[in-house]
Amino acid sequence: MKFNTLIAAAVLGLASISMAASAAAADKKVVVAYQTDALPSSVAIANGDFAKETGYEIDFRKFNSGAEIFAAIASGDVQIGYVGSSPFAAAASRGLEVKAFYLSSISGVDEALVVRNGSGIDTLADLKGKKLAAAPVSTDHYQLLALIKSLGLSEKDVQVFAIPQPEIVASYNRGDIDGGFVWDPALTELKKNGKVLVTSKDVADKGAPTFSAWVATSKFAADNPKFLKAYASVINKYYASFAADKAAWGPDSDNAKALAKLLGGTADQQAAALKNLTLLTPDVQASAAWLGGGDQSGAAKILKDTAAFLKSQGKVSEVLPNYGAFVTADALVSASN
Repeated sequence: MKFNTLIAAAVLGLASISMAASAAAADKKVVVAYQTDALPSSVAIANGDFAKETGYEIDFRKFNSGAEIFAAIASGDVQIGYVGSSPFAAAASRGLEVKAFYLSSISGVDEALVVRNGSGIDTLADLKGKKLAAAPVSTDHYQLLALIKSLGLSEKDVQVFAIPQPEIVASYNRGDIDGGFVWDPALTELKKNGKVLVTSKDVADKGAPTFSAWVATSKFAADNPKFLKAYASVINKYYASFAADKAAWGPDSDNAKALAKLLGGTADQQAAALKNLTLLTPDVQASAAWLGGGDQSGAAKILKDTAAFLKSQGKVSEVLPNYGAFVTADALVSASN
């Protein structure tokens, strides 16, 4: 082979390798959407652990609600997102192909209806004629509507405003609304001039349970199973730390400070918010009770029941026969072994 031909072949070979490497690098990029909820795993967003442990270049983007995240997923801008079960049920019912692969928390006291001092609301019986708010198509919006229905009331009896959380806080402080069903940091803000009337757990006990979860597009989940396993393992690590070492998550801890810097508020507020979470261990999540039972899994049943309620409220037009295709325990089973 002539020298010039050899050089040309070498250059072409290097170019091919470079192109292949670039393609591989491009394949290891993902956009992940998160919200302002205080979660132990959010520290891994702040310190880069998710990117380090998965080996992917991750573009984390903050959103105000699950509805906004699903809109971004539908547009193709986001591949993974942290969402609540109500917007999840709505998106799945409309045909968006996503899968929940990790349950971040379930109905607890981290979301609640807070009523303003001076609003004249002391008990649930006082809600008639009042003005309440929740983020659009959020788990809070769903539970607020479910609560009102359980009291034998309708939106004609109680005015419900579907507005983003920052607007809820502003309206509440102005006295334009009497209460809001919210999560932190709005929950902490509203409690400064009010009281918790009912929690998410209370509404769940009345028959409207919810959960929050990490979801991935079905295509991304199928193409990147190792990423999801590694991502779940990182969450497990931080949840295990939170369960075992309370001092590491107190108001003076580096973890609480990292959450405050990422999510807003103070380290004290973030530490307090973490205590309100109701978390599930990986093995419980992977069981048939939650993600591991296919069509009969607890998460799938919650999605279907939520969708049925949303249809009765005119929020969605169709309820699917089942929602098992939208949940998977694959990443959890591997992450917990």
